[in-house]
Amino acid sequence: DTEGNFAAVPEDTGNGGDNSQHGDGGDESENYTVASTYAILFPWFTQLMGVFIYYLLSRHLPSLPYAAIVFLLGFSIGYTTTSASRDATTQSASIWLQINGQLILLIFLPGLIFLDSITTNVFLFFQAFWQLVTFAFPMVMGGTFLTALVAMYVFPYGWSFNLCMTFGAILSGTDPVAVSGILNALGAPPRLKMHISGESLLNDGSAVVFYNIFSSRFYNELGIPDFGSDIGWGEGFLLFLRLCFGGVAIGLAFGMGTVFILYLLRRRLSSEENVMQVVTTICSAYLTYFVADTLSQCSGIVAVLVCGIIVRVFGETMVNDLLLTFHFWEVAGQCLNTLLFVLGGCLWGNIISDNRFSGEEDGLFTATDWGYLFILFFCLIVIRFILVFAFYPITARLGIGTSIKEAVFMSYGGLRGAVGIALALTLNATIYDQTDGSDEAHLEYIKFRDDTARLFGMSGGISLLTLLVNGVTAGPLLRWLGLVTPKIARMKVIENYKHQMVQNALLSYIELLSQERFKDLDYSVIREHVPFLRDISRDRLMAAVRRVQDTKHSVTAPRLDHILPYFYE
Repeated sequence: DTEGNFAAVPEDTGNGGDNSQHGDGGDESENYTVASTYAILFPWFTQLMGVFIYYLLSRHLPSLPYAAIVFLLGFSIGYTTTSASRDATTQSASIWLQINGQLILLIFLPGLIFLDSITTNVFLFFQAFWQLVTFAFPMVMGGTFLTALVAMYVFPYGWSFNLCMTFGAILSGTDPVAVSGILNALGAPPRLKMHISGESLLNDGSAVVFYNIFSSRFYNELGIPDFGSDIGWGEGFLLFLRLCFGGVAIGLAFGMGTVFILYLLRRRLSSEENVMQVVTTICSAYLTYFVADTLSQCSGIVAVLVCGIIVRVFGETMVNDLLLTFHFWEVAGQCLNTLLFVLGGCLWGNIISDNRFSGEEDGLFTATDWGYLFILFFCLIVIRFILVFAFYPITARLGIGTSIKEAVFMSYGGLRGAVGIALALTLNATIYDQTDGSDEAHLEYIKFRDDTARLFGMSGGISLLTLLVNGVTAGPLLRWLGLVTPKIARMKVIENYKHQMVQNALLSYIELLSQERFKDLDYSVIREHVPFLRDISRDRLMAAVRRVQDTKHSVTAPRLDHILPYFYE
């Protein structure tokens, strides 16, 4: 199905999703319809399981990253999709595993990128812009090339240069999803948080640009008419500029258009217009990506990024209900991340469990491949350290600067995540779509299918390892480097905040007691419903009364008949 529609689940998935068995017979048509309806099960089943996983992790295993565990959930589903007896869940998963590659990007990336854009700290973002550009373009290009060298000269698979560069582009993007919670919980410096989140925001765009260039060159190797292009280096540079600056132009246009619509829908007391503003942002995110990527052949990620930044800078004051907007996008981001990681884990488990195409009894992913996966994991950490410290003399002098300790943490905390999973899924799905035909074509393209399946196995394994190893140990490393707010200082800040909160609540309470309608309100009721006022002393109460009388001359004396008896011995 090359148009991005869901295919029905075949009775035997050994043909890699070949749907040729669907004829004109009534029984086959009925089976096709029933099987197609199973597509609705997988996304909502994964969301429900995500809720249970979150509950268990938040209550009992807070050190484990959520993304890694839902990836393992997908792995467990995918591992069983090749078994003889398949239940409704694995059948539904099989349908999702056959989605067109372009559709995968259209489903996941616009929402995830727009969420990151509208929630970024724009002040620090522009302060650190040139640092982030350095992280995003020269470092991503360097990471792509060095990773490609590992794939070409360390791996024994005989991958072409273009496939190796595509692999490098997939693994060059970083994802802060596993460390952002740790940074916030431990009180990491805002500069470090901006470096990690801002780098991810920009290098996702550059990674996809490099992926588009080198994957097109790889597709051309298949020899299929109108599939891929033999892009030269000069043409590739011009294509890079077109993808980037074309995406910027489209993002600016859609961003300003979105701001104008938000301005028109500015009736702040209308709940319907509040909802319509949220609908506007949804349409803007997905239409921006579609127009840039599909219609204009530019970078959809760069376009959505620019659109989101424009909306954040110029449209935030025009949003009637900021909480509604941000909460919606947080929910959307949670659902998209969960589904993407489960889908990635599902394909990873499906690839590792058995070779569906070449018929090897030992499967596609062997013990030797596991060894190379761990070698790749070590090499990627080394490459990350090399790149961060190679550019450290530049980044330390640009924007908001950085430090050696922050550079060490950035090197270790550069995790692989959502965008890499989406790109690897897309590459694998695109090759399967384009080579799904006769038996002769099936045999001719078997190596390309095996190569992209093994590439996804490596990409998925790296995402899992970085989430489990780097994500779990990021907190202790942050403490060891001394980049967290000391516990005593944090507790002092919390104590001062609590003191001010109680003081403000007490002053408001005293002011209300001066009103006639509250003259008979008993303190026991207040103490039951306002926890902050349960443990105040009589001296603090009287000090608050004097302060209200000194500052609020128009306020009559508060009635204390129903509160003072509770403070007597």
